[in-house]
Amino acid sequence: MNIPIFELERVQSLFENTVDYNLTESGFHPYTLSELLDKDQIETLTNTVLGYGQTNGSIPLRKRISAIYEGINEENVLVTNGSSEANFVACHTLLEKGDEVVMMIPNYMQIWGLVQEMGCTPKAFHLKEENNWAPDLDELRSMVGPKTKMIAICNPNNPTGYTLTDEEMQEIIAIAKSVDAWIYSDEVYRGAELNGKVIPSFVGMYDKVMACGGLSKAYALPGLRLGWLIGPEKLTADTWAYHDYTSITAGVLSHYVGEIALQPQKRMEILNRNRAMLNENLIAVREWLDQYGDLFEYIIPKAGGMLFVKYNLDINSTELADWLRKEKSVFIVAGDCYGMDNYFRIGIGERKEYILSGLERIKEALKERFGL
Repeated sequence: MNIPIFELERVQSLFENTVDYNLTESGFHPYTLSELLDKDQIETLTNTVLGYGQTNGSIPLRKRISAIYEGINEENVLVTNGSSEANFVACHTLLEKGDEVVMMIPNYMQIWGLVQEMGCTPKAFHLKEENNWAPDLDELRSMVGPKTKMIAICNPNNPTGYTLTDEEMQEIIAIAKSVDAWIYSDEVYRGAELNGKVIPSFVGMYDKVMACGGLSKAYALPGLRLGWLIGPEKLTADTWAYHDYTSITAGVLSHYVGEIALQPQKRMEILNRNRAMLNENLIAVREWLDQYGDLFEYIIPKAGGMLFVKYNLDINSTELADWLRKEKSVFIVAGDCYGMDNYFRIGIGERKEYILSGLERIKEALKERFGL
C-alpha cells in the first residue's frame, strides 16, 4: 500500500462510537432535520425523487456557496462529498510527482499523507505556541523554492483555533507569488469565530488560490457529507474531472438540505447558534482546566470547535488517550496525531453537560493514577 494510514481519522473511526464520552468531536452538536427544516421543506424532502443530482453540485446549492465569497459565481464551485474529498481532488488536480508542498503544522494531516502517496515532498512550517500560535513566516519563506507547487494553509486552524491576521495573509500571498505557487486554504471552520466576525477568505486575494469549505464543522451538519472547492473557473472544471473518478456526486437530498442551510437568514441562525455554544463551553472547559493550576496550558482559540491543550505529566499522549478510553470510557485525540506529544485535543462544540460529564471522568482518572 502506497498511502500511509491516516492516523487521526482511523483512531476516531475505531473508538469514537465505543465510549461513553466522545470528546474528540471537532465540530458542533449536529442538527436534526426537524430542527433545521420547516414542515413544508420536510414535505418536499420526503417527496424528492431519489435520482442522481448534477454531479458538480446543483445550481441552487452552488449559487448559495458562491454567495459566501467575493467576486465568484457558481462556475467557480465544485460540490464534493465532504471536505475530505475536496482535499483529495484538489491535491490530484494541482500536484504532480516530484512537486514540493509546504504545509502549515499543526494541521489536519490528510494532505500530508496524500502528498506522500502522490510521490511529492511535504515540508512543514510551524505555528508557534510561544507566539500564541502565530505562524513562523520566516520559516515558510526559507522552505519555499523552485519546486514548491503548493502552500497548504488551514485558516481557522485545526487544532489550535488560530486565525491569520490580514498582514499574515498578505505575507503568505507574497511568499507564494515569489515562487509562483498555489495557495490551498482549508477554511472549513470559517464561520465559527468566537467574536462573531467572519474572517476573510484567501479567495479573491491572489489568482492562484483554491479553497475548501463544507457544512460538517462550522455548520453542524456532518451527516450531509457536503464539502466544496472554490477556484478559478478553468481549474474548477479540472477538479470536476477528478471528481468523476471518485464519488461522482453528493446525494440529491444533501443538495436540497444544504441549499436551505446556506440561505442567508438560516445560515446566520446556524452560525449564531454554534458560536453561542462555543463561547459558553469554552468558559466551562477553561474553568475545569484551570482548577489544576499549571498542569494544563492552552492558548484561547479564536475560532473552531476545539481546544488544543498541553499537559505536564510524564506520559505519552497516545498512552494517555488509550488509558482514558480503556479505564474511563472517555475518548480524546492524542497530540501524537499531529506529531506533537504532550498535547491533547478536546472538542468544545458539543452539549455543555455532555462535555463536563466526560471531564469529570477524566478528573477521576487523574486522581486515581496521579493523585491529583
